Amino acid sequence: MTNTDAEYLTQTRHKAQVLKQVLEKEFQALKDQDLTHFDKLQQQKLEVLSFLASEDLLERVKIYTQDSDKKAAMENLAAWDEIMLLIAECKDMHSRNEVFISRKLETIRGALQTIQSPDPMNTVEVYDRLGKIRPSRSRQTMGDA
Repeated sequence: MTNTDAEYLTQTRHKAQVLKQVLEKEFQALKDQDLTHFDKLQQQKLEVLSFLASEDLLERVKIYTQDSDKKAAMENLAAWDEIMLLIAECKDMHSRNEVFISRKLETIRGALQTIQSPDPMNTVEVYDRLGKIRPSRSRQTMGDA
């Protein structure tokens, strides 16, 4: 393995660690409801994912692990296994963030449905733009009769 190859492995490991950090920051931003910070992290995450998903990386993995020197091939495989473990952790973290976002969206949709439903049993008081309580729809229909 050349110095360039070793540097590439080191760079790949670093990118996987950066992705893990970005996903942790993304989760924290979601918990804090800091959508500005969350949006900024998306560009950084996209850059790292582009690197990790590149065809060049796949080709290098094949070359490194098929080295004619068995000892070098085993060392390369160990390094790639470490990188793949990091990427597996990132996959789990990404899934966790996706579940968090999905649950938040379900909650928001449920709240909107409650506010917008014409259910006469609905006792939610809705405010208009001026902060005054809007008359419920059931009262409006009775007044029209």
